[in-house]
Amino acid sequence: MKNKGSIITLVLVFGGIFLVLMGGLFGFILLQQRQSLQRAAWNESLHLAEAGVNYYRWHLRHLPDDLQDGQAWCCESPPCEVCGPYEHSYSDGISKVEGKFSLEIEGRVQCGKVATVTITSTGWTDKFPQTKRKVSVSYIRSTVADFAYLLNDNVWAGSDREIKGPYHSNGGIRMDGENNALVTSARSTWVCTDSFGCDVCPISAGCAMVGADCVCPGVFTTANGDEELFRYPIPPFDFAGITMDLAEIKDLTKNHGEGVYLPPSGEEGYYVMLNKETIDVYKITDLGAVYAYDLEEGWHWEYSVIDVKDAVPQTLSLPSDCGLVFVEDDLWIDGEVEGNLTVVSADLETPIEETNIWITGDITYQNKDGLDGLVLLAQHNNLITLSAAPEPGEKLELHGIYIAQTGHFGRNHYDCSMYPTDCIKDYLEIYGSIVSEGRVGTRWSYSWGGIASGFELRENIYDPEQSFNPPPFLPCISDEYGLKEWEEL
Repeated sequence: MKNKGSIITLVLVFGGIFLVLMGGLFGFILLQQRQSLQRAAWNESLHLAEAGVNYYRWHLRHLPDDLQDGQAWCCESPPCEVCGPYEHSYSDGISKVEGKFSLEIEGRVQCGKVATVTITSTGWTDKFPQTKRKVSVSYIRSTVADFAYLLNDNVWAGSDREIKGPYHSNGGIRMDGENNALVTSARSTWVCTDSFGCDVCPISAGCAMVGADCVCPGVFTTANGDEELFRYPIPPFDFAGITMDLAEIKDLTKNHGEGVYLPPSGEEGYYVMLNKETIDVYKITDLGAVYAYDLEEGWHWEYSVIDVKDAVPQTLSLPSDCGLVFVEDDLWIDGEVEGNLTVVSADLETPIEETNIWITGDITYQNKDGLDGLVLLAQHNNLITLSAAPEPGEKLELHGIYIAQTGHFGRNHYDCSMYPTDCIKDYLEIYGSIVSEGRVGTRWSYSWGGIASGFELRENIYDPEQSFNPPPFLPCISDEYGLKEWEEL
């Protein structure tokens, strides 16, 4: 009996130990299974958060100015900078993932138009609702600020030039300046004439005489250009597609109280001095002339000289939420910009008339931190005047995006025997972008290479921050939103 009792005791002891071990093992297995499911849910939650972002990008493609997920409310406690949260159920028929995502939507709105969108999406599965992942994604539209130059004509960038940023023309390009980014042309070949320095055809640069024409590659260099960054031919840019809606801008400023509207002056136009948050407006009653040459008119009297020393300006405030100025006349301009501002010169009342902008001095940002921005759009030409430069040895600074919608950007050719002090200037720095229908030019040279008129040294630095924090109505290259940045929170 004692042996039987001992056996029963041993069975009970070892059975208990076995049950404890098995219970622990099963508990460990169940814990591992749960942790495995939680890890899967952790990964699936990120996919759900990404699904929310992708959903709203699709939504923006159809309703680009909607920050409310197609609903009538923005937030529960207005006023709100962020709309939402908007919750959606999600089911993937392939991987059987079931869960939800919640969206918070923040947009930067100027003049009633959405410029940038930030989407914060939180995802979780139905089985593990406490396991959440959150991502924040910012979207922007591609704009003309993504380029240092966008041109619709043949162009010669001289050897004195330093160009920092993408450079594109629908015409041919002779890139003799230094470039640190892609130089692209829509042309496979083009005829390089005397006005582009091809009075002697540069055979060593890949050009060839075809009959009486010097035919060159779409992009070529005879000096400092980096040929590894040349691309041609590529599809042309649709310049008609990137023009601004001038009628809408005029309507906003004239009829809806957004920004500033300056009507036809009844005189020669307006001079506007930019003073950060205000502008001083002078009506120009008389113009002086200088003798000038351009490719459009040849040698002619250029009526661009103004004198406002004794005039009394009208000072106008610029609204911070809609920095728009529409001038229905010719415009002379210089000064300092704070915040985002778009200035347009266009005559929409007289069909046969097109206005010009004359740059009379430095146009600078208060800070180059991406918070200040300028678009200066001329219906026709956007030109630097003869005297628009500081004292010898100093540079003329132009910050912003300068657009010549039907004409060209540049500085006309002046006769140095007539204007020895102002004919040739030292240095031009453009911090931003140039968009020009016609051929640009800020330096005129003799056939043998010497400078005849313009700036001796020129530097172009593009400012991609303008796409991230654009001035109102900055022309877009594409209506679709593209990814700016992605971050998991």
